[in-house]
Amino acid sequence: MTDSKKFDTIGLSRRKMLAGLGAIGVASAGAGLGTTAYFNDTESFEDNTLTAGNLDLLVDWQQTYDFGEGRQFVSAHPDHDGDGEQSVEIDGDVFSYSDFPDETDEDSNGANLPVLTCDNIPPLSEADFGTDPVTGEEMETLVRLTDVKPGDSGEITFSLHLCDNPGYIWMQAGNVSEDGGAGTEPELLVDPDNVGDLGDAIEARLWYDEDCDNVYDPAEPVDIMLTLDFSGSMLYDQYGGVVSNDDIAINGTTYTETTKIDLVELGTRQFIDFLQNANADVQVGVAYFDGEKSVDSEPRTGVLQALTSDLSVVDGALDGLRQKLANVVSGGASSTPTDGDGDANPFSNASSIATGTYIGEGVDDAQAELDANGRPSAAKQNIVLSDGESFNGTGTTQFSSPTDAADDARAASPSPATDVYTINVDGSASTLLAMAGPAGGAGGDLLFFNDLDDPLNIPTVFGNLAAQTTQEKIIMEDTLANVLAELADGDGIPLDGNRATLYDELADPADDADRDAFRGDGVMHCVALEWELPLEVGNEIQGDTLAFDLGFYTEQARHNDGAGTSTPA
Repeated sequence: MTDSKKFDTIGLSRRKMLAGLGAIGVASAGAGLGTTAYFNDTESFEDNTLTAGNLDLLVDWQQTYDFGEGRQFVSAHPDHDGDGEQSVEIDGDVFSYSDFPDETDEDSNGANLPVLTCDNIPPLSEADFGTDPVTGEEMETLVRLTDVKPGDSGEITFSLHLCDNPGYIWMQAGNVSEDGGAGTEPELLVDPDNVGDLGDAIEARLWYDEDCDNVYDPAEPVDIMLTLDFSGSMLYDQYGGVVSNDDIAINGTTYTETTKIDLVELGTRQFIDFLQNANADVQVGVAYFDGEKSVDSEPRTGVLQALTSDLSVVDGALDGLRQKLANVVSGGASSTPTDGDGDANPFSNASSIATGTYIGEGVDDAQAELDANGRPSAAKQNIVLSDGESFNGTGTTQFSSPTDAADDARAASPSPATDVYTINVDGSASTLLAMAGPAGGAGGDLLFFNDLDDPLNIPTVFGNLAAQTTQEKIIMEDTLANVLAELADGDGIPLDGNRATLYDELADPADDADRDAFRGDGVMHCVALEWELPLEVGNEIQGDTLAFDLGFYTEQARHNDGAGTSTPA
């Protein structure tokens, strides 16, 4: 384990908690991951009870190993049948890693289970570490590979679920040790001192595995439509549009209360900012949908911004969404988002606004834009956000059902085939889940569905989707020895709960303003470590062993700034 003295100082008085620091190694390695983290406290004062909140970091994983026969499943958690492939039985149904491949990635053969939640992830004490696929020896630790040869490689994707409260997370290593092992004659000829060279010989990559499929995904050209709910419940307090009375600042504008549409503007503009800074090969457009007004019985849907590669134009279209939504919802019978005749005060009387929501029409409008202005060589995405129920083709005039519209979008009818991502903000979860899925695939795919009980999580979801749109973010690519050194330094490597913010995990301080806490809603975030022993490595590593502990540390966000426990030099 890591330095026990350091962690013994982290007590409840400082509101911090260690989360399952365990062990991993390549070649002859150390011990396995530790136990799930939690903290709680109950104090009584004469018939009154104070109960501390929970901060619980749960971890699951899938590990693979390629020793010349392709990637083999080695160990996973949970693994209900002990075959090395992540699987879980829930209410009599078995879900397996290979049930969730990324159909757009030929290298993907599954994904860490999206059905795992804070309620059903088993404790790490029940983990089965499997067997070494080469030697058949039982592995008592996360990695215990004893016959590693040049050309071998392996990978582990960890899925992190922070439950109950927001918190900052670090990835850590400790007790790193190398040994030259028994000095064979071939080794001593090139390494007479028989030092441990394995860590320096192994190449490693640490990255955010956004789709949790154990495969690093590079960038590809993509055309994206953001299809946004412009109904009154996104803005007006009368319909639940006000989230809190806290101030919110968006690109220089500060509002004295926070509404759902404010959080959408914040999230989508971060989305665009991330793509700009990543120099992504993208076109982005914006569609919107509302309900209908009795005066014309026509759905209020359309394209706010046509597809364009000039992302500054898209950012401008997303500026001031309060007013643009109000123009549609509370403006005149034929109002558009830009005509300025709506009342954007969230506390105004909005009783005469349009009724219902036409998600399907919005999807159709976005799909038509992708068909008209999308690039033939680019993948297509439609990101649909809604907080309400949709009319399913049963208004005063027959309109598109959302599930039919999404089925057509995914199936290339009308063309082109489109990945449909959906974001449910405490609305019609069953409808939005049924819509979600990959181009050419079925709906109901959990990997394409985001279910939010708390609207405050909207920016984080857009951040994660932005990170999936570009190449997955590499935290560090170096020798395994150097990666471990970074992980073992201080509190380890600080992880970012929103990858759309411009945070450098190695160069920026842990309390940098661009580093976000993880929201604490149990949403899955994946971090992956991949290693390879190159073929050109020689006899100097024969018999060498490398051992190290690996784990994650979390501390609650409230009353903390993310600086961690380390004292600057």
